Amino acid sequence: LAAERPALDDSGRWRQLAIVGLAELLALAPWFGASAVAPNLVASWSLGGLDLPVLTVAVQLGFVAGALLLGLSGAADALSPTRLFFLGAVVAAIANLGFALSDGFLGALPFRVLTGFALAAVYPVGLKIIVGWFRVDRGLAVGTLIGALTVGSAMPYLFRALGTLAAVDWRVVVAVASVSALAGGALVLVAGRSGPYDVRAPGFSLESARQAFSQRGVRLANVGYLGHMWELYAMWTWIPIFLLASFAAAGVDDPALAAFVAFVVVAIGGIGCVVAGLLADRLGRTTVTIGAMAVSGSAAVITALTFGADPWLTTVAALIWGVTVVADSAQFSTAVTELTPAGTAGSALTLQTAAGFTLTSVTILLVGWVGSEGGDDAWRLVFMALALGPLVGIVAMARLRRSPDAQRL
Repeated sequence: LAAERPALDDSGRWRQLAIVGLAELLALAPWFGASAVAPNLVASWSLGGLDLPVLTVAVQLGFVAGALLLGLSGAADALSPTRLFFLGAVVAAIANLGFALSDGFLGALPFRVLTGFALAAVYPVGLKIIVGWFRVDRGLAVGTLIGALTVGSAMPYLFRALGTLAAVDWRVVVAVASVSALAGGALVLVAGRSGPYDVRAPGFSLESARQAFSQRGVRLANVGYLGHMWELYAMWTWIPIFLLASFAAAGVDDPALAAFVAFVVVAIGGIGCVVAGLLADRLGRTTVTIGAMAVSGSAAVITALTFGADPWLTTVAALIWGVTVVADSAQFSTAVTELTPAGTAGSALTLQTAAGFTLTSVTILLVGWVGSEGGDDAWRLVFMALALGPLVGIVAMARLRRSPDAQRL
C-alpha cells in the first residue's frame, strides 16, 4: 500500500527555503532597533538606569506573549501561514515606526512590546512553513532559517553604521528597519507556499507539556537550551555598546566602526547555524551543542578580557564568539521534538520558547545595568558571567549524551 501511495511533491523546497529565509532576514530587522541606536537614545531622551535595557526586554516579553497566544489559539492553523507571516511583519513594521516617532521612553515602551508580539507570527510561522517542505535535510533547512534570523537580527547594526557615516537622524535608521520588515512580509505573501508535509500544529496544553517534561531527556535538553539562551540575546543586545566602549578605551572613538563590527559579529552567526545544521544530523545533536557551547563560552571570557585592548584583537575574539553563540540554537528545539511523547512536542516547544525568552530578559537587564553603570571593569565582569550559561548547558547535554534517551536523537 505504501508503494502505491503517490509521492509528495517537494521539488520546490530549496526555492521555498531561499524565499522564506530571505523574508525572515528582512522581517526580523526591527528586533534590535533600540540596541542599535542606544547612544542616540541616551542622548536624546536622557535615559538612565534600566531604561535602555527595558526597551529591549519589552520586545522579548512581547514575543513570549505572542508565542503563547499563537499556541493557545491555534491561529497558525486557522489562518494561512503565509498570510499570518505577512500580518506579523506588517504589524512589527508599524510598531517599529511608532517607536521611531516616539518622544520618550514611556511613549516608546508599548511600541517595543507590540514589535515583539508581532514578530511571534514571523519566526515560528516561518519555521512551520519550512518544516512543511523538508523531511530529508531538515537539520540543514532549520539551521539555514535560524541563520537568516541571525543576520536579520544584525541588520539594525548595519543600518546604524551606514546612518552614522551618512549623518542621518537615528529615527531614519529605525524607520529603515520597518521598510525591511514590510519587504520581508510581502515576499512571503507573494512567493511563499505551504509545503506538502505541512500538518496541523497541536494546540498548547499544560497537560501535554507536563507529559513531555516528565521525560528526563526532555528536561536535560531544556536545561541545555536555557544555558544557551542565558548567553545569546544578552550578547546580541550589548555587543555594539561593549565594542564602542572597548574601542574608545583603546583610543579608537569611531561609532560607525563599532556598529559595523557589531553587525558582522552578530551576522556571522548565520554561517555557524548552517554548518551546525549540516553536522548535527551526522555527528549527533549532543556533540554539536556541547562543542558550540564550549567554544562560545570560552570566547565570551576571552572577549571580555580583551576589553580596551587593540580593536583587532577584540574583533577577532568577538567574531569567534559570534559564529558559535547561535550555532547550536536549532538543535535544542529539534532534540525536544525527538524526545517528547507523541502529540506533546508542540506544547513542549511553546513552553521552551516562553521560558527561554523570559530568561533572556534577566540577562539583558543584568548586563545592561551592571555594564552601563559600572564602567570598564564591569563590562569585563558581566561578559565573563555570560559564560556560566554555556557551562551549565554543557553539563546538561553531556548527561543527556550518556543517557539511554540519546539513542532517540
